Amino acid sequence: MEFEWSDADAAFRAELRAFLDETLPAGWEEMSRHGPGSDAQSAFSKQFCAKLAERGWLTQSWPAEYGGADASPWRHAILSEEMWQRGEPRGSQYMNVNWIGPTIMKYGSEEQKRRHLPPIARGEVLWCQGFSEPEAGSDLVSLRTLAIRDGADYVVNGSKIWTSYVNGAEYCFLLVRTDPASKRHRGITVLLAPMQTRGIALREVPAVIGSRYFHELFFSDARIPASCRLGPEGEGWAVVSYALAYERVGAMRYARAGLTLDALAECARERGRLDDPVVQEKLGAARTAVEVSRLLSYRVIDLRARDSEPTADTNIARVAGTLCENAVSDLALEVLGAEALEYGNFGESYFRLAMTAGVAVGTTEINLNLIAGRWLGLPRE
Repeated sequence: MEFEWSDADAAFRAELRAFLDETLPAGWEEMSRHGPGSDAQSAFSKQFCAKLAERGWLTQSWPAEYGGADASPWRHAILSEEMWQRGEPRGSQYMNVNWIGPTIMKYGSEEQKRRHLPPIARGEVLWCQGFSEPEAGSDLVSLRTLAIRDGADYVVNGSKIWTSYVNGAEYCFLLVRTDPASKRHRGITVLLAPMQTRGIALREVPAVIGSRYFHELFFSDARIPASCRLGPEGEGWAVVSYALAYERVGAMRYARAGLTLDALAECARERGRLDDPVVQEKLGAARTAVEVSRLLSYRVIDLRARDSEPTADTNIARVAGTLCENAVSDLALEVLGAEALEYGNFGESYFRLAMTAGVAVGTTEINLNLIAGRWLGLPRE
């Protein structure tokens, strides 16, 4: 297997790095500490993504007919690595490119594609994700939010919680149950819900992870046009499974972990702790975890480049990513001690980011269950 980047890909990475050096503002490091849902970063992401779009970089791995450049998925990987190293200046728009757009391409009507894909490709629109509920966290098939058809609309009642990136979002990729008598995977439907719909209210859930990071959404007789349904009614589980396969590998968070690890190694050197066998062991384990996460993510990107359907490799890579981030955050505590929890310290900002690793995009336990069933073929009981 050839592990070297092509000359064209290496040149793109160099050009992208120069662009980031020139474009990110002087106060970017502080802005990024507040998280991608903050007021400042939400506003900045539209300016920033518009500049990426002008250069043809934002959605270059999309098909040309949808605003892309038919570039290889490897270009998407390079873009994501460089973005996450810098604190993801795309903000919530990384979701648009990773999985919202591709899912609309696969399941959307022609009208939905015309409406939603061009604004995403231009970097003009913010989306949020309405999955988890108070009684249905990572176990999404337990969701209770109901959408009952009434003429040309669905009338939606229920609530969502832990919803990220609500701040400024114009649309919600919303998971609902359209058959009240259904259970588990049956009767689930996806709606591309306009956030300005009457009957949708929101409340911020304060979190140490960052400002405006989580919200609770409330639906009270919210009328969502049936034309917003993505895919057939009651068959939304196939749609969301496809979306999750893209979401679980697409945000190259290991790149941020590797950068933080390098800084921690230098800090250990400055403090004379590189001879400490405990530090040495944790440094080695963290470096191994970062490389494992990177290579397993590359395996998934390689499968996409070969037009393969999603496999359990996605779940394996996601678990590896969680282990990678946990290893680096544990090392930060070992090297920096209490300083790693002081606001403004690079260890603290990474520690907050890593807190989401084992929960976002399905808990580690959910992904391990999927690996057991899909990869190992183990029985449920």
